Amino acid sequence: MALRARLHAQDVPLAVLKAQGDRQAHELLMNRLQAARPNDAILSEEGKDDLTRLDAERIWIIDPLDGTREFSEVPRTDWAVHVALVAGSRPIAGAVALPGLGLLLSTADPPSPPPIGPQPARLTVSRTRPPAAALHVAEELGADLVEMGSAGAKAMAVVRGECEIYAHSGGQYEWDSCAPVAVAAAAGCHASRIDGSELLYNQADPYLPDLLVCRRELAEATLKSLASFASQQTSQHTC
Repeated sequence: MALRARLHAQDVPLAVLKAQGDRQAHELLMNRLQAARPNDAILSEEGKDDLTRLDAERIWIIDPLDGTREFSEVPRTDWAVHVALVAGSRPIAGAVALPGLGLLLSTADPPSPPPIGPQPARLTVSRTRPPAAALHVAEELGADLVEMGSAGAKAMAVVRGECEIYAHSGGQYEWDSCAPVAVAAAAGCHASRIDGSELLYNQADPYLPDLLVCRRELAEATLKSLASFASQQTSQHTC
C-alpha cells in the first residue's frame, strides 16, 4: 500500500506501478516464507518454476499480486494477495489479503458468510472479458452480474456475501485459485472445477483453467447450468 501510494503520487506510468508491485510483493513473500519454512517448496506466479516442488511434501503456492491492473488503478480495491499451503495436492491452509480494504481472510479464522437474501443471485465476472459460461449461468438462474477485478477479490466477494456465485472458465493457473479456494472451503462455500470435479494443486503443469466458488445452496443449480452450457458447446462443435 505504501509503494502504491508513493508511486501514484509520483505519477509513474501504470506499467511501472504494476511491475514494482509484483516484484516487491514477490520478494517480500519469498523472503518471509524461506526464512520461516526453509524446507518447504514455493510456487509463485512471479518466480521460476522449479519442478523439484513435485517431490516436496509441502509447497506454498502464492500470487504476490493478483489483479495488477486494479492495483495500478488507484483507488480501486478489487485486487488481492494469495498465500496457500498445499500437501497431497490439496490446500491445507490459505489466506487472501485485500489490502485496499484492510482485510485478511484466512483458514485460521474462517469468516461466516451471511444468509442469502431474497434478491436475485449475484454472479461476479471479469470487468473486461466475462466468460461465456458465466453469462450462460447468469441468464439461466436470473442472476445479476457484478463486475470485479482479481480472482481473489471475486472469490472473497462470495465469502463476504457481496455475491453468491463466481464461475470462471477460459484460463487460470494454480496461484490464481489455490488460496481463494482454501479460504472459501473453510468458510463453508462450494469450490470445484466447473464440471464439479475436485481442484488439485502442485501438478506438473500449473495451468488450471476453470473454477467455481459459490454458496452451497446454489451449487447444484449452478453446476447443472454449467453442464448444460458444456453440452451446448459440444453440440455446436459436432455440428
